[in-house]
Amino acid sequence: MKTAYIQSIGGASGDMLLGALLDLGLPLATLQEELSKLELDGYQLAAAPDTRCEVRGTKLTVTLTGNRYLSPRAQLDLVAASPLPESVKARATRTLNALWQAESRVHGETTEGLELEELGTVDTLVDVVGFALGLELLGIDAVYAAPLVLGAATPPRWPGGYANPAPATLELVALAGAPVAAELPLHQGAGELTTPTGAAIITALARFERPAMSVTAIGVGLGSKDPEQFPNVVRIWLGDTAEGAAPVSPAAKLQTGVVLLETNLDDVTGEVLGYAQERLFALGALDVWHTPIQMKKNRPGVILSALLPQELETAAAELILRETPTLGVRRRPVERYAARRETVTMETPDGTIQVKVKYLAEEAIAAAPEYEDCRRIALATGRPLLEVYGAAEELARGLL
Repeated sequence: MKTAYIQSIGGASGDMLLGALLDLGLPLATLQEELSKLELDGYQLAAAPDTRCEVRGTKLTVTLTGNRYLSPRAQLDLVAASPLPESVKARATRTLNALWQAESRVHGETTEGLELEELGTVDTLVDVVGFALGLELLGIDAVYAAPLVLGAATPPRWPGGYANPAPATLELVALAGAPVAAELPLHQGAGELTTPTGAAIITALARFERPAMSVTAIGVGLGSKDPEQFPNVVRIWLGDTAEGAAPVSPAAKLQTGVVLLETNLDDVTGEVLGYAQERLFALGALDVWHTPIQMKKNRPGVILSALLPQELETAAAELILRETPTLGVRRRPVERYAARRETVTMETPDGTIQVKVKYLAEEAIAAAPEYEDCRRIALATGRPLLEVYGAAEELARGLL
């Protein structure tokens, strides 16, 4: 299986990642020809060899020749209506949805209500679709990545500016649970190293680990910065997964570092159980549930179970001990396969609804409307909840 491993050395942006694919041998003319299928104008591409701190690579430049701005919906519609391969459209759509979800959280707006600045320009779509096209044209089946290099955490440099890392970049990191490299003294003064577009591409398409692989080529993409302390570059290792390696789709990721906490209770009210469950979810538990059991002296009881990241184990155990009558909590490490999922905003005739989309092998296989949104619409319109939910589910399946 042909595999790409993204090594963020001095950050990552959309043009840096696409430059690395060009450095691997992706023909610029072929990329331009395929991008023309978007029927998107107002830009020019140029690629040239250059160096950063004596590291040779390819610098891709996307020059805007107009002032065209595209809304999130317009960008997604251009991709969906294009004759590009379905695998390319799936990767590009996944990346764009991740980007807009992060921006929506940052601005407290729905996707349709976002007023984009830099991310609304044509080059965002060129970078995202161009990278998806590059993976397809180079025959890359799986993408992995090293931890992201965000640079130094700094306050805004001018009135009205934003801190580094950019809010949308941090949201993408948090939404994906992505690992980040440590801040180093040499990053001071360098400013933004990983952009929202770069973070969206990597977190949406890559699995954060380095597989056993035979490396056949290295592509280096150069950034626009040229600090003296480190090279502003991203490297992509190209090769094949080692013989016997078990390829796992990013859509079905094996999650480790997960802990299951449990305790038996026979002297607790439903209100206390409900409150403990709410507190555990607020703490960051992945799942919390109750299981009826039969305890000593034929007393009915319940098992309180909580699945959570290992770093929350101590806090969760203390919470259970404090909020329930139990005297002890069992624990054991577990692993689980988790399908990739995204939350997207969908406009329906009844109003805006959030939809959770499940992916396997880069294909959207299920869409579940958010209960609270359907409940709100049912109460406002007087329609049955099941009718509102069913209509939203059908519309989501049709769109995705």
